Amino acid sequence: MAALMAEEKKRKTSLPEFVNQVRAETSKVVWPTREETIRTAIFVFIMMVVMSLFFLGIDSAFNAIVNFLLSLI
Repeated sequence: MAALMAEEKKRKTSLPEFVNQVRAETSKVVWPTREETIRTAIFVFIMMVVMSLFFLGIDSAFNAIVNFLLSLI
């Protein structure tokens, strides 16, 4: 049984067979609607701004701490 499965895995797929498999798989994909795509893009943009501000704050805090510690020397 294992030898038969190994034989099937070793067999090369022809180009037309590959194209047919790709078409069959892409027909199974549920593509997002325009509204879903726009909503997701807006959400990603908002999260990017929020995370940028968060890391700006963290970076500024560490910068202030390091500058304070260096001023003690």
